Amino acid sequence: MYDVIIIGKGPAGLSSSIYTGRGNLKTLIIGKDSEALEKAYISNFCCAEEQTGKELIHKGIKQALDVGVDIVEEEVLDIKKESEFVITTDTKEYKSKSVIIATGKPKIKIDIPGINKYEAKGVHYCVACDGFFYKDTKVGVIGYNDYAYHEILELESITKDITLFTNGKDIEMKKENLDELKSKDININKKRIGVLEGNDYLEKISFEDGSEEEIDGIFVAYGTASSVDFARKLGITIDNQNILVDDNQQTNIPGIFAAGDCTGGITQVATAVGQGSTAGIRTKTYLQKLKK
Repeated sequence: MYDVIIIGKGPAGLSSSIYTGRGNLKTLIIGKDSEALEKAYISNFCCAEEQTGKELIHKGIKQALDVGVDIVEEEVLDIKKESEFVITTDTKEYKSKSVIIATGKPKIKIDIPGINKYEAKGVHYCVACDGFFYKDTKVGVIGYNDYAYHEILELESITKDITLFTNGKDIEMKKENLDELKSKDININKKRIGVLEGNDYLEKISFEDGSEEEIDGIFVAYGTASSVDFARKLGITIDNQNILVDDNQQTNIPGIFAAGDCTGGITQVATAVGQGSTAGIRTKTYLQKLKK
């Protein structure tokens, strides 16, 4: 059991961890390297020499390790709130008393004609939020990796008629996960999607090869889970794809904080570091009150 789990290994997450680690909180960072930041050249970070993003991150990692923070390079697939927070990755599960989300900007939505038209009318982004509308109906998951696999597992208790639509992508999930889907007779359709169609609600998928398939609902799990995906599942308030936080970087869910680009505003390293330090300090305050 960790005191705090930080999702994201960028400036916001690392900054948070330095404060929680120095505050004697058992801290875990879960995240992978950011290719965009590592390729950047940072020359406007006050009181620091010009450096590459890769150099900056490596310095932050060393600082975090020096104060006892654990770091794992895993992909977070899900966050649940039980008596504590349960974070599921592509490798294992972790439990924590609090969470700091510092995953950067949410992923860009998949570009499929019709997808915006049917959002909340057959197109959804959270099985935990909207899956119950589709009990015993025909549904699909658009995706190709372990994130999509995880969403399919959640759907299984709602309906058995499930199809994985890869939209022309090769499947990139772990072999044991793919084998499990095949053993469960989950349909897999690798055709490229042409357009989503229907009247007031989604009714069918038309593929680029001219074929069609009727469908009641689709859940998008394309690429990796983003901050907004986690927020939706937990009931965190979001606005324009940004997580809403107060002056303490706390969300509307007690014990969950957010920092960095995922909260909107100016996308600068200095901003992320500042918000991260606030989140780390306020998480410590939250846990002290929780203990009392």
